[in-house]
Amino acid sequence: MEDKQHTPILSIPMKSRRTTRWDMFATWVGANANNGTWFVGGVLAACGFAVAMKVLVLSSALSYVFLSLIGYIGYKTGVSTMAISRASFGERGSYLPSLVNITQFIGWTAVNTFIAAQSVSLIFHQLLHWPLWGQPGGDKGLVVGILIMSVLHILSVSSGSRSVQLIERIGIVLVFIFVLWESVAVFKTVSMDQIIGWHVPAKARMATGAAIDYVAAFNLAWVTAGADFTRFTSIKNNAIHTPFWGALIGVVWFAFIGLISTISIAISSGVYNANNSDPSTIASKLGLGVVAFLVIILTSMTANAVNLLAAGSALSNIFIRLRLKYSLWIVVLLATIVTFIPMFVGSFLDTFESFLDYVGMVLGPTIAIICTDFYIRAHRHYEVKQLGLINGKYWYHHGFNWIAYLVFALGVAFFIAVHQMPFFANTVGATFVDMVLSGLLYYILMAIYDRKGSRHVN
Repeated sequence: MEDKQHTPILSIPMKSRRTTRWDMFATWVGANANNGTWFVGGVLAACGFAVAMKVLVLSSALSYVFLSLIGYIGYKTGVSTMAISRASFGERGSYLPSLVNITQFIGWTAVNTFIAAQSVSLIFHQLLHWPLWGQPGGDKGLVVGILIMSVLHILSVSSGSRSVQLIERIGIVLVFIFVLWESVAVFKTVSMDQIIGWHVPAKARMATGAAIDYVAAFNLAWVTAGADFTRFTSIKNNAIHTPFWGALIGVVWFAFIGLISTISIAISSGVYNANNSDPSTIASKLGLGVVAFLVIILTSMTANAVNLLAAGSALSNIFIRLRLKYSLWIVVLLATIVTFIPMFVGSFLDTFESFLDYVGMVLGPTIAIICTDFYIRAHRHYEVKQLGLINGKYWYHHGFNWIAYLVFALGVAFFIAVHQMPFFANTVGATFVDMVLSGLLYYILMAIYDRKGSRHVN
């Protein structure tokens, strides 16, 4: 049997917490006021305006209830979401949700980077007449754009959470100006009545349940970053309400712009193509010019500052002695590599939709297990000093809670099995059903485990 050892888990004391309500609000509005949200809005155009807005608001609000739940845990414990997962998955078992978090936040960074890189390539096209991506020799502008964005990302996270706050404060102002600018450009072209009355071509229509799953996957991605930010506030309501409303306003606001922009282009051109839903393409078609592309680049930085901080925190949970600054540099490098994938696949939309399926598949069970463990099993109390303790309270069997792993695997299997079934695809989707079932199964199996009196057997 191993001797008790302790690898300290960083818990931010109340006296050291400096995040204000404005910082928290700006962080979560800025996290969603970005290129990826815009693209999601454009993809939802395949549902038609009315259905898209209903799905957007309801699926987002339900997803961000979990953001509030995770946010409170971060406030209560002072530790990151992945450090929190040690209590439910086990000290070593928490490496699984950490890997999930690393992969999905690197993926989101790549999504935003690819869109911003397209803006960079369009700037080079307008100023230097470089060919566009898709044209002979067009890869050059995109490759240079990806490399430029990667350098900017390193600069944006150079000082950890402090530089993220600075980027968010600047970014939210630029985003607000850009949204107003684009809204004016859209409504110069078409009216709101035309947008509402537009009909999706039958072959391009997206099922309601599939749309719910896409929006849920997009929003749940932020949930596992919740405690990474709320642990820096000393105000309880700032950890619960501010992330919810900030994230919800951000996603509805910017996805709405992507939605109406995509529909306006479909109306004016007479052709709907979901591949043209990304911000760079839309800004180009609306004739917004170089300044718009520069703003898209900056909004990419605001969102990716949050993405990279969350991925870096997850990496630090696996390698506790690795300083956050170096973790951030590593995930920037990995994200840069991943950003090149759509260039080989050939379709950014296909890559994006496959990524959303992956995110919904793995995050639903993970979040359900963490929330069920803290709120129902632990009665909203974790012994923070026990986190990181070998043979301690959260050690389970050799550092793993195999019940959490079993529930996670079954949750993933359930999603894969049913998410394309007509009943789920056409109605409520699979994600939230999967979360309810995963949470219920985890509670039942752990209750049986507790009754056997083996909760903390080494």
